[in-house]
Amino acid sequence: MRIYFSYVAVVFMFSAGIPAYAQAAPKEVAGTLPWKCHIIDGTSRGADGVKLADVNRDGFMDITTGWEQGGVTRIYLNPGPAKAKGVWPFVTTGLTRSVEDAVFVDLDRDGAVDVVSCCEGGEQSVFVQWAPKAKEDYLDESKWRCQAIPISKGMTRWMFCIPMQVDKRGGVDLVAGSKEPNARIGWFEVPENARDIKTYKWHTISTAHWIMSLRAVDMDGDGDLDILTSDRKKGPMRGCRWLENPGVHCVEGVSPSNRGQDARDTGKPSKQAWSNHFIGCQDREVMFLTVDDIDEDGLQDVLVAAKAPKASEIIILRRLDAAGRSWKEYVIPYPEQTGTAKAVVVGDVDADGKKDIIFSCENATAPKSGVMWLSRRKGVFDGDWLAHDISGPRGIKYDRMELLDVDNDGDLDVLACEEREGGKGLGMFWYENPHGRSER
Repeated sequence: MRIYFSYVAVVFMFSAGIPAYAQAAPKEVAGTLPWKCHIIDGTSRGADGVKLADVNRDGFMDITTGWEQGGVTRIYLNPGPAKAKGVWPFVTTGLTRSVEDAVFVDLDRDGAVDVVSCCEGGEQSVFVQWAPKAKEDYLDESKWRCQAIPISKGMTRWMFCIPMQVDKRGGVDLVAGSKEPNARIGWFEVPENARDIKTYKWHTISTAHWIMSLRAVDMDGDGDLDILTSDRKKGPMRGCRWLENPGVHCVEGVSPSNRGQDARDTGKPSKQAWSNHFIGCQDREVMFLTVDDIDEDGLQDVLVAAKAPKASEIIILRRLDAAGRSWKEYVIPYPEQTGTAKAVVVGDVDADGKKDIIFSCENATAPKSGVMWLSRRKGVFDGDWLAHDISGPRGIKYDRMELLDVDNDGDLDVLACEEREGGKGLGMFWYENPHGRSER
């Protein structure tokens, strides 16, 4: 299959005081073929994102995802390279209607890895799915226990969650973001006894509109984790920004006189404020972001898939200082014959020593491609990117991805999911990179 892309110069205006680069659409690469697709699970509907962890400590990365239309959260145990091209063993960890995100975390610190799911729609709850302690019971659905965090119920439409130690007490806490109505970013304070779910407290640290990504990253190099986020909906919080961790003194997220007060009553940031720092894209509908030092200058950059008024783009937000205050936008338009922007990751796909960009799409109706990768022949900012197909025309709505050498052949494969054709053969799957040992 051959994909054609036009070579069109595109010049972007200055926005919010951040100068943009000019860039051209990626050139066609003749003769590129889709990668072989291996189905992990195609039995439910609406697979919504890929998260990884080695939950059984066998050296292979496992997967969790929520199936939004199917209303379930599942875990997939990686069977290892010899069996990875077949269907993976899985367990349904809980019934989670309208689930938007699932993430691994050993919340109660018992050695068995649990799952936390965020739900929007009519459910509007954050669920903890407690794993059975015995290793041999991990795939036994009847041994899992699913509970909604009481304080989360009906508060907002939950979209994303990350484990993060916020108050430096006890175990890990949960940072979460949501979309309107009542959109916000904040954290669930998890007590010493994490199973005492009724005592979880919520602390709002920022207003929001529609959170797509949350990352725990030390953005200013001060030794603690800040929160990096992308907010897609038009409004004052739109774009890519980071929230500066105020440090240990934010133990409760509120002043000592209000210790224990439930911040959900107002939805406003607590008195120990997390300062907000925009880094770019306030004029675009930003989707999923990733963090990588793509130009290898020693500073971590941010890449985000974004929708401009008439096009889809990959935006490289190039970091210019260690403190995270100075950034510059560099724009790579999506090639023609692809869908609209959804997610982006970075890795050396063809093992040539240069970092490549892998991106996914929504609205990728045939003959459009939903997953592709970009290589470069010159520098990151020299405008010479080449587009290569991965998915071909199969699939319509893809989501966030992960890169992993699934078959242990020395190259990076793409773990992905597709929301519209689950139950019809797609769902959760991986694309086999053709640049393995045998091809080099």
